[in-house]
Amino acid sequence: MPLTLPAKLNRISIAATVMLLFAFLLIRLPVQAEPQTTDEEDMHSLLEKSLSVVEIDKEIIRIQEQKQKLRLTMTDTEKQLLQQEQQISDKQDEAGSVLRAYYMGERDYLFSALLSFDSLSELLQMMDYAEIILTHDKHTLNTYVEQYRMVKEGYQQLETRRSELTVIEDQLQAQRDRVLALEKQVEEQLAGRSDADRIRILMMELTSYWETAGLDEVKQYFRALSKAMKKLPDFVQNNKQLLEIKGFQYTIRVPEDDLNSFLREQNDIFNNFSFDFIDGKVIAQGKRENMEIKITGHYTIENDPKNAILFHVDELLFNGFSLPDTTRRALEEEFDLGFYPDLIVSFLKANSVEMKDGELTIKLNLKL
Repeated sequence: MPLTLPAKLNRISIAATVMLLFAFLLIRLPVQAEPQTTDEEDMHSLLEKSLSVVEIDKEIIRIQEQKQKLRLTMTDTEKQLLQQEQQISDKQDEAGSVLRAYYMGERDYLFSALLSFDSLSELLQMMDYAEIILTHDKHTLNTYVEQYRMVKEGYQQLETRRSELTVIEDQLQAQRDRVLALEKQVEEQLAGRSDADRIRILMMELTSYWETAGLDEVKQYFRALSKAMKKLPDFVQNNKQLLEIKGFQYTIRVPEDDLNSFLREQNDIFNNFSFDFIDGKVIAQGKRENMEIKITGHYTIENDPKNAILFHVDELLFNGFSLPDTTRRALEEEFDLGFYPDLIVSFLKANSVEMKDGELTIKLNLKL
């Protein structure tokens, strides 16, 4: 039955109302593709960036000092090369005179004299005389060759240092650019905030807390770990169940519970600290005196300068704030957390390391 005009108008009115309601809901509903950060997340981001700025500034200072030392070394090397060049110039003339003497036959008289002696005493005298001259000639030539070699090596070293200086200057510029970018981000995030002054105070307090207490706490853990790792080979030797031998294949298996027990025996600082081996990662975390530290890293096999299993810090969190790579690298350089298989058995070397299912597994074989 066909709709009457009033009915048609009523349907159109209902449809229009539904469309308006749908449009209103679309406007009111949050866009899922672009989740909005909370104020707490913004605050955390600002504090973390301000901490990174301070730490990267330290790296810039370190690189500047390294650059200055390298420049002083290069200056000293250049001075030494100038002196050596002067010395070699004098010896070059002497060496040239010796070589000319032999080339022009000016030393032939020595051999003639040795063949025209009248008595044995005269022969011995001539031999002594010839030896003096020939020894002097040899010394002159050897001195020239040695000085030439030293000058050549000096210039090669100078060229190497110039290359190192270029790398350092690039690193310095990269870190400066990085700090400027972070500072810009911080200022942009602070712009327009009514609590900007309060956040700046929080930034200063966090930086001060990290530099006066936090960094020292982190270093205490790294220092204790470094000392403990030096004793780990003895621990493995004294716990034969950790070492499996099949023919020429040796396998060390260290469960995380055994490692944590070992560490706690070494230092009380590890009583509230634990290691976990999960999916190729080492996760070490603990809390002490309102300071929470979490270190995530991995082990790699290195053969230069010697076979070793070295630890690399992938992430360092202090009270939930992530420290930049410059801080992690500085700690790696200051503290050796490596494990050296030849301290267990001198003829062994590591060829693989694995971390999973709560266990650290190291496979070793004989050194060839």
